[in-house]
Amino acid sequence: MKKIYLLFIILIISSLGVNSCKQQSTNVSKKDMEKVAELEMLTPGAAGNFARLAFTCIRQEYPNKLSHVMNDSSEVKSPKALHPVFYGCFDWHSCVHGYWMLVHLLRTYPDLPHQEEIRSAISERLTPENIRQEITYLHKPNRKSFERTYGWAWLLKLAEELNTWDDPDGKTWAATLAPLADEIAQRYKSFLPVQEYPIRRGVHPNTAFGLIFALDYARQAGDKELEKIIIQCAKNYYYNDHNAPVSWEPDGDDFLSPALQEASLMLRILPHEEFLTWLYAYLPGLGEGIPSNLFTPANVRDRSDPKIVHLDGLNLSRAWSMFELANALDKNDPAHSLLIQSGIRHAQATLPYITSGNYEGEHWLASFAVYMYSRYHLLSESAEKNNSKK
Repeated sequence: MKKIYLLFIILIISSLGVNSCKQQSTNVSKKDMEKVAELEMLTPGAAGNFARLAFTCIRQEYPNKLSHVMNDSSEVKSPKALHPVFYGCFDWHSCVHGYWMLVHLLRTYPDLPHQEEIRSAISERLTPENIRQEITYLHKPNRKSFERTYGWAWLLKLAEELNTWDDPDGKTWAATLAPLADEIAQRYKSFLPVQEYPIRRGVHPNTAFGLIFALDYARQAGDKELEKIIIQCAKNYYYNDHNAPVSWEPDGDDFLSPALQEASLMLRILPHEEFLTWLYAYLPGLGEGIPSNLFTPANVRDRSDPKIVHLDGLNLSRAWSMFELANALDKNDPAHSLLIQSGIRHAQATLPYITSGNYEGEHWLASFAVYMYSRYHLLSESAEKNNSKK
């Protein structure tokens, strides 16, 4: 069983409980960034707590926020009638990444609690007929932009996860999902050549995020056409960027960092040395912890608010991007340790609140946490390999 480690950092921010509109200071001292961290393993029991959230919500139809254009009165239907697979978890895309998380945890933890019930629930919903109905929905008029590109990206991440799992259920589910994955891949191929400009906001339509997961899928699936389109579009959109306006982050409802998502994408498409040149032109001062607000976890004042709680997702997605970037840097690069320690700080700022009692966050944040763990695990593996070579 793979062991996934999370580093915990001790950080006390006295202003967290202040109910004023005064902006929290974004200054990060060198002392804060160098604090010693502890190691803790994500046990099967802890992973099971994450799985429980997704297992509950993929079957929970209401409350539900449909992104549904009705062409006539016959399409006034319930979420489950419209989306027999992805009707739970408040919205379509959250349900998709709920499935991804469950599959990832089943793969990673053979002793995951309640795994038979989880497998049964997935098998009950992920059927050829239900997938055909999901595809039929997409082919109706006025559905060209449905879940573009956030939901598309997570659907391909789910397909990638299933395609790489040597498990009888996993193979069955992969084959069942394949027609929908093909449909989404084709939608990327049709859309990207006509998208002249990227969408940079740190929410669902963020282009860089959508390209990252699609590129990961294309490479795993051997879809050379999709890979080529993504690489070309990424270069067109971002290659000449420099001096990212990171001081503007975060927006009040961000759950993605526009700057870090872009950097994670370019990491995937540029040769190593070329990427480093691009990175330090794009984020000058990175090795000195500048700008400091990028290294400061977002303060979430109301986890019952569906938009404000997005900032918990921002903390987790910033963490996974920082771990990815750190993994690409030499350990002697000052930015290497700064990114790792900042990623730890961001993760710790939100992990205690994944189970907050508020469905506004509980229906999706566990997926972000598990993906963050997966990125940190790759960083740990790299460190272990480097140590073993000494």
